[in-house]
This record gives sequence, C-alpha cells and structure tokens, in this order.
Amino acid sequence: MKRLLTIPLSGLYAFGVGLRHLLYDEHILPSTTVSVPTICVGNIAVGGTGKTPHVEYLIRLLSPHYKVAVLSRGYKRKTKGFVMADQSATAQSIGDEAMQLYLKYPEVCVAVSENRVKGIRQIQSLRPDVEVVILDDAFQHRALKCGFNIVLTRYDRLYPNDHMLPWGTLRDFKQRILKANAVVVTHCPEEMQPIEKRVVENHLHLPPYIRLYFSKFRYGTVYRTGRPLVVAGIANPQYLMDFVNAHYQGAGFITYADHHAFTPEDLREIESRAKDYDFVLTTEKDFVRLQQTELYNRLAERIEAIAVNMEMDEERAEFDKQVLNYVRENTLLCRSHNS
Repeated sequence: MKRLLTIPLSGLYAFGVGLRHLLYDEHILPSTTVSVPTICVGNIAVGGTGKTPHVEYLIRLLSPHYKVAVLSRGYKRKTKGFVMADQSATAQSIGDEAMQLYLKYPEVCVAVSENRVKGIRQIQSLRPDVEVVILDDAFQHRALKCGFNIVLTRYDRLYPNDHMLPWGTLRDFKQRILKANAVVVTHCPEEMQPIEKRVVENHLHLPPYIRLYFSKFRYGTVYRTGRPLVVAGIANPQYLMDFVNAHYQGAGFITYADHHAFTPEDLREIESRAKDYDFVLTTEKDFVRLQQTELYNRLAERIEAIAVNMEMDEERAEFDKQVLNYVRENTLLCRSHNS
C-alpha cells in the first residue's frame, strides 16, 4: 500500500524536476561558465554513494600540481551564504564534511556556498592563485556549467534499477547521466572479476564518450585494541559495521541518520555505553561534530576516528590521466585568456 502511494508522488516529483531542466534548457534560467577549471563529484541518487572519499582522492591527485579549492554547500551547517574555512571554522559553521576536508588538507582552500557560481567568484576574489575548483555534490546545480562531471553510482544500487523519489532514491532523471564525463561505480566488491565489470558495463550501456570506472572503499588503520563502541551518523553504516565485526569481537554500535546533530540525550547515551567498551570508534565526519561537544573533552583519550579512502584497480591510471588532462588543458586555456 505504501509503495502504491509513493508512485504518484514520484510522478509529481519528476514533473518538478523536468520543469526545472526545461527552464535551463530553454535558457529561461541562466547557466554560467566560470573562468577556472571545475570538477564536480555528484550523483543522481540521494546520499551514500561516497562523494567525500572521491573528493579527497581528487585533492591528493591534483594538489601536488595545482592550487586546489573545494566548494560545497555545507550541508546541515548553521550559517548561510559564502563561508571560507579558517581557524575559527567548526562543523556548525561550514558543515561536517567541509570541516573534515579543512582539517585533513590545510593547504587546500575549503569554502561553502549554496550558490556555486557566487562561491567560485568569491574564491577567485579571495584566493586568485586557485587553479582548479572541486565541487562536492553540484551535479544538479545547473546555474553553473561545470567543466568536468564525475557521477557516482553504487554497485549494489545502480541507477538503472532505481526510481525517482520518493518511490526510489533518484533525485534526477536517469538520462542526466549523459551529461557526465566519467561514471564511477562505487562500493565495489574487494575482488571484482573482469566478467562482473563487463556485466555492469553492459547494464549501464554508457555512450563511448563517457568513461566508466570502478572504485572500492578501504578503511584506514585503527591503532587501538579491545572492544570498540562504534558511533556513526552516516548514510550507509552497514559497510563500517561489517568492517568492524570482521576485525573485532564484541563491538557495540550506535547509529544515527547522516549528518546527525548530537543531542544532549545522544551524548549521555554514548557516555553511558562507552563505559562497557575499551574505546569509541567513529567516522571522521562524526568526529568533527563530536569535537564540538562537552563529551569530547571527557572522552578525548578514548575516541578514535577511522578514515575511509577510495581506491581503484587497473582503471586508476586512466582515471588520473583523464582528470589531469582536463585540468591541464583548461588551466592553459584560462591563462591564455587572462594574458
């Protein structure tokens, strides 16, 4: 019954999405090109595809060669407008994911803005040395004509098998994938065979101009021993739970919705349950939110954040080459226009 009710709602949602695209396609709503190379990491489904680890991969790839900036909307932050991360930044002022990036990559300019065009122009004004901007979750932000679009889709929830919200998890039309320069299938099995990749490739049936890649997540090293209490407010905690259960016995889990703002009741529960475990293990973006609480001051010596990285197999060299070629060619083009 619930499913039957969501089908007409999905139709209404699709109508709204289609009307918005029509307004941009007919140039009734403006779409702007900026004078700096832009790389968007996005998806056509809501949450859980792994955008932040892929953004971090791009930072590590590009920052040895270019001055890099990262721009996101700062999801669930308490501020509005453009904010550039500095020493006064918190998860509340710029969002947990942006704060995570700022702490891990201090050499990179990190900023947030609901309006990506204005955000990029602010970055260019404040940091004219920036040579490339990575956009976290801006594939639907059509006010900006992004130069290079990387669209993510999960291996266990490929977009052709999904439906529009609220029936499914798609927030955009499946055919919008045709605007991508590269599609990355994320959360792939650890040992993925060539035949499995071929099955996915045939199922997605992408045109030749869109390169297809496969990535997997690898959790970082945990330096503590004993029984952990895992605290996670992420979109898909099952991957983390499976990892912890494979490496620890008797682990406990407290899970929340993605980007959850810890309440006093939550913190009391965490502190109470932590007494029965050897340490508290959490994700990096949960960690930056916990740091702003009194609980962190009391449990700081017992809390550890686990990193998650994106990895590719044999496609990595080709992916790196495609991204670097785009940035190099468009950086040279921008320099020639400015000279």
